[in-house]
Amino acid sequence: MAGNSFGDFFRVTTFGESHGVAIGGVIDGCPAGLPLDVAAVQAALDRRRPGQSELTTQRKESDRVEFLSGLFEGVTTGTPIAFLLRNEDARSQDYEAMKAAYRPSHADFTYDVRFGRRDPRGGGRASARETAARVVAGAVADQILSRAGIAVSAYVERVGDVAWEAEPAFVPRAEVDAYAVRCPDGPTAERMNARIAEVARAGDSIGGALVVVAQGVPAGWGAPVFDKLQARIAAALWSLPAVKFMEIGSGIAGTYATGSAHNDAFIPSPSGGIATATNRSGGIQGGISNGMPIVVRLGFKPTATIQHAQATVSPDGVPTELAARGRHDPCVLPRAVPIAESMLSLVLADAWLAPPARLDQLHP
Repeated sequence: MAGNSFGDFFRVTTFGESHGVAIGGVIDGCPAGLPLDVAAVQAALDRRRPGQSELTTQRKESDRVEFLSGLFEGVTTGTPIAFLLRNEDARSQDYEAMKAAYRPSHADFTYDVRFGRRDPRGGGRASARETAARVVAGAVADQILSRAGIAVSAYVERVGDVAWEAEPAFVPRAEVDAYAVRCPDGPTAERMNARIAEVARAGDSIGGALVVVAQGVPAGWGAPVFDKLQARIAAALWSLPAVKFMEIGSGIAGTYATGSAHNDAFIPSPSGGIATATNRSGGIQGGISNGMPIVVRLGFKPTATIQHAQATVSPDGVPTELAARGRHDPCVLPRAVPIAESMLSLVLADAWLAPPARLDQLHP
């Protein structure tokens, strides 16, 4: 099975299934000499782990990261960093019925067609459980990016039709995490909580959108044409389970504007250099960062596995009905926040470590 690695110069490969012995990954390309704050990596995992509130799946996983290689006396050696997260609370028996029928809108059918077999236990490799490994890699990338003064943070903007009507902006993670739903506006967070609880009681699920912002990214990151920075970001964020749309900057709204209304005028930056008066470009022009915050909106569909009986078919194509069991998030948005942050951090770390294209940037 190809497709399990991401990045060119800061490269991450993940492995494992939802109900296997463990999941994990290998980070290749991390520079030597980085004092790795393992506690900060663990803290990032804790933000993503299941069972942290009534809004999430009640699967109980401690998600304690074990580093197997690439570190000596707490400092990166420049060799591959391998790590492991053991699965502790899988209940494979809950998925027995999934062997006989495909879950609607899940990956059961497509994996079966593509590979000729599938792992029905919790979705196997298609499960969002795999994203825990991405969070580990993203937390390492964050520690590299912080050296350049770059910070990445995301928040929940909308759950169903309940939205925080605010201009997208960077919000520190501590302010986001003050609310279980990870919307930093108290009144809106309460309404989101109530909406998620409502659909959960009905055995249903709900989708929504989040905003992820990177501040401090200097101008000049990215490459022309096929490796545009927004193309790399799209590949990263679209690879997440349940993603249904992505916008950068003004996004869809910008397509309704005229050029005179949409263009970002250049101005002298208060801190020196050049900035733009507005940021409808979302920090990227011509596929290269322009020094303004990178602003992305990401939409997620409702969780596919719900408690309602649904029409489906068996692997032989015989019509049947399936009421899925198992423990699932009624809304993926709160736990998607640290995952989306991690993927954007991976893109930016990869872009920073890319070889310079200008001779005057090369070391003598």
